[in-house]
Amino acid sequence: MNADKIKRQDAYNQRNRLFEVIYVSLCSSLATLFFTGLTFAQAYPIKPIRLLVPFPVGGGVDGVARIAFARVAEQMSQQIVIDNRGGSSGIVATELAARAPADGYTLFFGVTSALTILPHYHRKLPYDAVQDFAPINLIAAAAYILVVHPSVPAHSVKELVALAKQKPGTLNFSSAGNGTTLHLTAELFKSMAGINIVHVPYKGAAPALTDLLSGQVQMTFNPASVALPQIKSARLRGLGVTSAKRSALAPDLPTVAEAGVPGYESTGWYGVLAPSRTPASIIARLHRELTNAISDKDVRERFFATGVEPMGTTPEQFAAYMRDEYVKWGKVVKATGAKPE
Repeated sequence: MNADKIKRQDAYNQRNRLFEVIYVSLCSSLATLFFTGLTFAQAYPIKPIRLLVPFPVGGGVDGVARIAFARVAEQMSQQIVIDNRGGSSGIVATELAARAPADGYTLFFGVTSALTILPHYHRKLPYDAVQDFAPINLIAAAAYILVVHPSVPAHSVKELVALAKQKPGTLNFSSAGNGTTLHLTAELFKSMAGINIVHVPYKGAAPALTDLLSGQVQMTFNPASVALPQIKSARLRGLGVTSAKRSALAPDLPTVAEAGVPGYESTGWYGVLAPSRTPASIIARLHRELTNAISDKDVRERFFATGVEPMGTTPEQFAAYMRDEYVKWGKVVKATGAKPE
């Protein structure tokens, strides 16, 4: 009987030792994984970061990207290579970003058109604007200004809407072409105001502005950087800005929403995204660096000088904003049947 008890005790002790070995091994493995991940997050970045920009060097989008990321590069003590990949209205760069490794070393400088408008024009895009990206920070936005030729007898948004309702189909608006952001901005205004105004598309922004200045067309929406000099010289009359809040670039102009079309908003925005499945620790680091960059006085002043206003959101806020924009522009494209040229 004593021998049986001894055997049972030995077996019990062996099982305990086995469980102890397994427990210690498991704790060691978990600790290794934790500290490896922590070290990786702390070490990032250990090599240059590539920022894909969907438009050529020298344009407005490129300028905003370079202003912001010059500061980010200084803060992170790491080179950031601006990779301009123009083509197909931004599709080329957007696809490259969507297919890049999700390691934080390829980022995308996203804009309104590529992520929330183009998907409604093309049935089979080589990327999914919602599923393929992890939003990081909405860093800036450019409000547009509703302008009319001085010959138009309207000095406010309400007066313009009343005039358009009184004389349907007689007011023309210009744009840089069918399906462009400014074309859709006007179509959204037309729809929400319940008016009939006629689109006159041009092959580019320059001829569209030229004919507006000469009075060949009566109205349009232009970026603040284009509209404000013409308003100051009295060659055009500004009626309202398209942002949800008054613009710091034109504080005396009311928003279109407060001046007669409640709920109206349209801006060209600039945001930074990473490929989906990028580690949360890297997203958090990049968000922090971008927030610090756009809080910098020099960066903000340079933004304003180029006609954009600094923003700043959490990744979650940016994701929600993108979803809202995606739905809004989808409805406009469907309602107008607009197609890019």
